[in-house]
Amino acid sequence: MVKPFSFLQRQASWIECLSLDMTTSSRINNQLLVIVFAQFAGTSLWFAGNAILPELQPFLKNTELTSWITSSVQIGFITGTLLYALLSIPDRFRSTYVFLVSVTLAALVNLIWLLMPVKAETLLISRFMIGFFLAGVYPVGMKIAADLFKAGLGKAMGFLVGALVLGTAFPYLIRGVGGSFPYRTLMLSVSLLAISGGVLLTAVVPAKPVLNRGNFFRFQALLSLFRPSAFRPAMLGYFGHMWELYTLWAFLPTLIAYYKQQHPTAELPIPLWTFGAIAAGVIGCVGGGYAALQVGSTRVARLLLMASGLCIALTPLMLSGPPFLFGLFLLVWGATAAGDSPQFSTLVASRATIDNRGSILTLVTCFGFLLTVLSIQLMAWLVAQVGISGWLFYLLLPGPLLGLWSMR
Repeated sequence: MVKPFSFLQRQASWIECLSLDMTTSSRINNQLLVIVFAQFAGTSLWFAGNAILPELQPFLKNTELTSWITSSVQIGFITGTLLYALLSIPDRFRSTYVFLVSVTLAALVNLIWLLMPVKAETLLISRFMIGFFLAGVYPVGMKIAADLFKAGLGKAMGFLVGALVLGTAFPYLIRGVGGSFPYRTLMLSVSLLAISGGVLLTAVVPAKPVLNRGNFFRFQALLSLFRPSAFRPAMLGYFGHMWELYTLWAFLPTLIAYYKQQHPTAELPIPLWTFGAIAAGVIGCVGGGYAALQVGSTRVARLLLMASGLCIALTPLMLSGPPFLFGLFLLVWGATAAGDSPQFSTLVASRATIDNRGSILTLVTCFGFLLTVLSIQLMAWLVAQVGISGWLFYLLLPGPLLGLWSMR
């Protein structure tokens, strides 16, 4: 016979444990929301230069800066991620502090050039330095999420990379809604947003203890990226994805403007259409994160990579379609082109060693963005040589194809 007092004790203990689990789960979910906001705020600096470029053209007197405005950020990011990884900064220092310092420096650099005469050189140097310090924002944000979420990492990464996508699109939304919004006000707003995200992250998300402050990233680990390993297929799939993504984002305004030339009667506010196409990646990232809970990150990444490759193949056909169909096509392409990214990051993060996880993520991101520079510059050269067309976007097709091959 069960004693009433003993039974009540067990029930009270069970209720207390359940209450603690719910409290812990709620706290972790709140921390994820903060990480997502900080990632969105920090990465809004990324394409801010592209959003204000039309307003700067009369001062710069250079109509061929589109590719270099983007590539300068990418080159700075590559340089920063390589240095951060080789010095093992994400693993030797508390990640939240690295995030705060990096995003603050990026935001300040975003404003410094406004105090100087508007020249192409100062703008490009500013964009380079922003990219350099964003090396402590994007991959470090992923490391913070990977440390926090032992289960359901694919879902968490979906929200996190979705925040990056939304941050990338945000300056286009401001430009599209604000119309003649002064570019100085835009840049100040984006910088303040970025700093606020870093401050909130540091205040809410607890800094994880550093396992080994003296653990410099070993050069052998750099070489291991190109040897057979548990994360190598995902890494190569990520490289294929990156060949496509940022070139698509960089040349979306050009593609939409080309469509507008072919359909003069179509009402196409280019900044808003660009925002919509890029921001659709949030749906792909978050939806893919939930799907990964059911079928796994590998299947989701392969499916979305295949879908974005199909969008590339259909580009010439879609350019001849009506505006509604073309707009829907851009939304699907934007969702699928970005949606596989968090699942590739999940696979790399979950298969890398814990003590070097931050450096591995940073290095893989580094080489991925190196590919974006090559892709963007090759596309820019082809546009200059033969002009824009739908067939030109077939240049992006090898990325999804090679990514699928590596994930086979």
